[in-house]
Amino acid sequence: MRCAYCCSHRSYVSGPRSFSPEDLDVLRSALDDWCAERRIDIRSVEAQFAASTALDLYQAGYDSREKLLHALRDHRIA
Repeated sequence: MRCAYCCSHRSYVSGPRSFSPEDLDVLRSALDDWCAERRIDIRSVEAQFAASTALDLYQAGYDSREKLLHALRDHRIA
């Protein structure tokens, strides 16, 4: 299943965004949970792909740990 936001359809009109400490907490928490569920080392290549996807999803509006984790679960990680 693909999420509503497909990474191949990115559009960054206003350029890169900076993240607050709270944003980073949400991102890290969701990524930690996703890796733990799959028994994946956070330093693995697969986790790096998931982190990149998490950033894209967060910028697309999945801006809580719960929403982001759900979207990561549904998203196919390269």
